[in-house]
Amino acid sequence: MHKIRHLFLVRLVLLCACAGLLAAQASAETTLEKIKRTGTVTVGTEAAFPPFEFVQDGKIVGYGSDILAEVAKALGVKVKQLDLPWQGILPGLLAGKFDFVATTVGINEERAKRYAYTLPIANGAPYLLKRKGDGLAKTADLNGKVVATQLASSTEPVARALDAKLKADGGAGYKQLKLFTDFQGAYMALANGEVDAVVQSLPSLAVLVKQRPDTFELMTAIPNQGGYDYLAWVTRVQDKDLRDAISGVIRSMRDDGRLAALQQKWFGFTMDIPDSGYLPPGAQ
Repeated sequence: MHKIRHLFLVRLVLLCACAGLLAAQASAETTLEKIKRTGTVTVGTEAAFPPFEFVQDGKIVGYGSDILAEVAKALGVKVKQLDLPWQGILPGLLAGKFDFVATTVGINEERAKRYAYTLPIANGAPYLLKRKGDGLAKTADLNGKVVATQLASSTEPVARALDAKLKADGGAGYKQLKLFTDFQGAYMALANGEVDAVVQSLPSLAVLVKQRPDTFELMTAIPNQGGYDYLAWVTRVQDKDLRDAISGVIRSMRDDGRLAALQQKWFGFTMDIPDSGYLPPGAQ
């Protein structure tokens, strides 16, 4: 009886040790290793941001989607793309609901402390959009006007900073800053006369004006006080190996001309993508 009990205890200890070893191995697995092991990468996307990502004929398409296809090809994996409201994408990444964000994320100091940015995919210099024929020409013309942008976007702090500058310069500032859950709502409000101008990145606005020249018109650039005008994707800070793998694909696409070809396809012009100087000091 004692021998049987002893053997049982030995086996139990061995089983616990094996279970602990397997658990340790699983916890040590990086997101990139998991992606390669499972053959699938899950990404968070806001498919309401043309021409970067948008839905056409029931499928997510756009500049970012074309880049994502090249990243998946290089990694040898399939893509599971989640279409989510922008306001839930960055929190969803930190909560582990997907592997990385494959939608444009403006670079700023606050985000650079919490997320690991890839190499930029586009220049996202902030710009103002107005209705065709409106007399607005310079930023000072926005005193007493209603300005719109997207809630929790990289252009929200830019819009707020411009309002503060107008007041610091002796103006009244905006009559109101209206925040929309997506830019499509902001464009509709501008077209309907509910707002006077929209703050958005230049590449998206340039395409919109080209598509609807009788409705919209570019107004003027907005000096970006942060000085970080580029758009990129992000991973969690602990997933820098995944970030570096994605950046490697983007860099290869830039160097061999594939990225410029996609920019011509979706924007009608090309943008320089830098190797350095696009992140704030101390960025992850």
